[in-house]
Formats: sequence, structure tokens, C-alpha cells
Amino acid sequence: MRSWQAAYRGLVPQWYLDELDPRQRRPVWERRIREADWPRSGLLVAVRDERVVGFLGMNPVRDHDLSPEMVGEVATIYVDPRHWGEGVGGRLMRAGLENLASAGYREAALWVLKGNDRTRRFYEAGGWRADGTVKQDDTRGFPLEEVRYRRVLR
Repeated sequence: MRSWQAAYRGLVPQWYLDELDPRQRRPVWERRIREADWPRSGLLVAVRDERVVGFLGMNPVRDHDLSPEMVGEVATIYVDPRHWGEGVGGRLMRAGLENLASAGYREAALWVLKGNDRTRRFYEAGGWRADGTVKQDDTRGFPLEEVRYRRVLR
């Protein structure tokens, strides 16, 4: 939750960030772990001193215009803001991309909030490029504009 609250401050309504409760998300993450189909989908977790400091979730792409047999998706990547700048996100991303490649995907995709400049720079430094696809997400009760990024694996 700290990562969401830090990364999305100013991009998402503050009331929403203030109401985030990790207890509500726990069943979602437990289900994702249970339903993992390694190596095609799963969750990578970064641990330091026996504490989770970041995680990356991956799965076959969910976008209808891309092939789920050929394109893997980095669905989530978050690092505790107390560990930003320590290389945790880069190591998670490299491990996630290696895993997607080993699963047979040729390409990877992800979505990022349009105004999330810090994260977009992180992706671009790692070889990701915006492909021109934009979508509006209204599922949380307010609009979020997202930009799709893609990159070739290997």
C-alpha cells in the first residue's frame, strides 16, 4: 500500500489512497499465488531482512489485440518506497522478463498511468517503449488514463 500511496500521490484522488487497506487486498494476492501457472504466470517477491520489499506479477497478456500465446504481461510491479533507488525494481523486472522469456513469450507488455513520469522513465530506461495504445480505467470510481508499453524479450 505504501508504494501505491507514494507513487500515485497527485495522480489518484487522495481519499482513495487514504482508504487503501492491505487486509482487503490479501485475498486477491492469496488467490494469485494459488492460481499461478509457473512459468506462464506467477508472482515474484523481493525480500530483504525477512520483509517483503517489492513484488512483480506476470501473466499472459489480457489485451484483446495481442496474442496471449506470444505476449506476456507485467501486470504489477511495486517496491516499498523506503527501498526506491536501491535496485530492487530493476532486479524484479529483469527476473520477471527472464521468466516470461523462458515461458516462451516473445514480447512483454504492461500498462502505466499516463502521468506517472517516474515510473515511465524507469520502464524506458529498461528498453520499454509506449506503443501508442491508451485506455481509460473507470473501475475505481474515477478516471485513470493508462498508456501501454511493450518490449521484445531476448
